[in-house]
Amino acid sequence: MNSELKHPLGANPGMDEDVLEQFAEQLTRYVRERLIPAEAEVIENDRIPDEIVDEMREMGLFGLSVPEEYGGAGLNMTQYARIVNIMAYAAPAYRSIFSINVGMFASALKNGATEAQRAEWYPKLVAGKIACFGLTEPGSGSDSAAMATTATPDPDGNGWVLNGTKRYITNAPHADVALIMARTEKDALPKNAHVSAFLVPMDTPGISTGSPDKKMGQSASHISDIMLDDVKVPGDALLGGETGKGFRFAMQSLDNGRISVGAAATGYARRALDSAIRYANERKAFGEPIARFQLIQAMLADSEIEIYAAESMMADVTARADRGENILIKAAAFKVFASEMCGRVVDRVVQIYGGAGYLAEYDAERFYRDARIYRIYEGTTQILQLQIAKHMLREWEAANG
Repeated sequence: MNSELKHPLGANPGMDEDVLEQFAEQLTRYVRERLIPAEAEVIENDRIPDEIVDEMREMGLFGLSVPEEYGGAGLNMTQYARIVNIMAYAAPAYRSIFSINVGMFASALKNGATEAQRAEWYPKLVAGKIACFGLTEPGSGSDSAAMATTATPDPDGNGWVLNGTKRYITNAPHADVALIMARTEKDALPKNAHVSAFLVPMDTPGISTGSPDKKMGQSASHISDIMLDDVKVPGDALLGGETGKGFRFAMQSLDNGRISVGAAATGYARRALDSAIRYANERKAFGEPIARFQLIQAMLADSEIEIYAAESMMADVTARADRGENILIKAAAFKVFASEMCGRVVDRVVQIYGGAGYLAEYDAERFYRDARIYRIYEGTTQILQLQIAKHMLREWEAANG
């Protein structure tokens, strides 16, 4: 696949830039004056206060990428990544609560839904209904061939019956709707044509969720299993009204998700570095701030260099997306670099804090734990390395016969 091929949906002009600038400034103040001061409460209670979630709904954060004709902000990819980057300066849970709405779920609707499905679900996203994305299973993640969840024709009607379990599903414990990937055939050609996608309200009989999983970090961002036991959905729950397209829709949506994770990792790395700069200027050793020590300065400088590189990659890949280019390789490359970069930055930040960086009372310890997941979800670094190489080789073969 040639990386210069145009995306079938074409270019996206996005929101008026003056309006976007005003919103970005407002959001930056909100993050620093409202969200960051509330972090201690969020972490202690492992939940975002309802009033903050309501404020985020009022600000339109749950419908950022929904087209304007459906009541959303209609952000293009460059604008969307910028807003995610701003939000990610605060605790990751704040972004997580709306990220599936404006990322993979809205992208799947854009790429594959019927007009009737868009008319039904876009306004619900804008109103703040919470979405989740059901792809990963206990025995399969990136390997769709191992998917065990099934969707079979309903013998009592024109709908479908879903059975199976989805694992590690962000927002599942409090989601209103799930996009569920399920096997509609035992095997099919072309590859992955056995997987279809279904829009499933979470209050449908037969759906249950497990207790939120205990995690290393990212307090108040909840994941759990989704269990589907003879879940009956109508025929119009099939995304796009056609079987065999689910995996393609999922993969197209993951380009969006990977950009979101990359933007989030870059924003959180900036937060961690700012914290380290402040600490290095306040902490004294041998009679002077440790910020004056050259080896501390080297760690600060290396972190700034890497964050700048990630910011430049973000600007490039999102501009390409807005021009309508196929960004599969570059979105994966950005996600890999930004997530690995964030891991290196937070590790340096712990080192700059010294012994204090290992204590839970200091932010550095939390940054370190929170950042680790960025290298895993929306495609592990290793899976994305394989994907990037596979498509590079395909391009070479296409160009060289």
